[in-house]
Amino acid sequence: MKYKINETVLNIMEAGVENYNKSRPSLVFLHYFGGSSGAWTEVIEKLSNDYHCVAPELRGFGASDVLPEDFSVKDYADDVADLISTLTIENYVLIGHSMGGKFALALAARKPRGLQSLILLAPSPPTPEPIKEDEREKLLASHGNRCVATETVCQAAGGKLPGEIFARAIDDNLRTSEAAWKWWLEKGSREDISSEVGKINVPVLVAAGERDEAMTPQLLKAEIVRRIKNASLIVIPEVKHLLPLEAPEKIADLIRRHCENRADDQQSSEKNKLGESKFYDETGKRTINRKTAIG
Repeated sequence: MKYKINETVLNIMEAGVENYNKSRPSLVFLHYFGGSSGAWTEVIEKLSNDYHCVAPELRGFGASDVLPEDFSVKDYADDVADLISTLTIENYVLIGHSMGGKFALALAARKPRGLQSLILLAPSPPTPEPIKEDEREKLLASHGNRCVATETVCQAAGGKLPGEIFARAIDDNLRTSEAAWKWWLEKGSREDISSEVGKINVPVLVAAGERDEAMTPQLLKAEIVRRIKNASLIVIPEVKHLLPLEAPEKIADLIRRHCENRADDQQSSEKNKLGESKFYDETGKRTINRKTAIG
């Protein structure tokens, strides 16, 4: 499905529509650099029976429109906020992987209405991402190069992806627009939003890959967990950087447990407030105006 968001057409993967605005939050997934909504396919398949899932392809990635020359992390966060508004999502958990994690942090710092919590998978930190300059130059020069794309995916996942998922990751890398590719490497990854993330007022779960050589547990603890009051860190064993592709079952279970624990905490809180032995919640019905969809 395609939606026009901020004068730009974004391609959206959506599943579990029957669960929209019911007792469980929607799950909004933001993909990694060089990825697409397809990066969440296996995770969403395991969650959509119980959760409404939305995975946009961010500007310049997948089948979404390219981005303008003058763009920022803030603008990507604007796109996500406007998509959530367009879909009339009333409560949601924001899940960001790598680059998508930085956009998720930027949006959460605004304390948006309806945001329940944040799950960050090997996220790009709010400070400038520590990419070695020779690696940055190599990546800048490699846009559209299948050999380099193959090498990059192999390194990021430790060479252990199933064939279909491996091929999809390479194709996503090659579909990335040149403008988005250069913007992230030259500007977006270098943006510093660390002064904003201390405003985040929802629980934040940060997951690191045990074997990730870029977004190490130590880096994520120093740059994210220590800056946010309600943040915690867990380490996923035996995986590197592409967590949703390498370990979709583990990631889906992590998301499910996080959401269920949050629901239990909220119910306990409401019981304490009301002094009642039972907790009741009202379920809403889906009210999306499908006229906003354009394909």
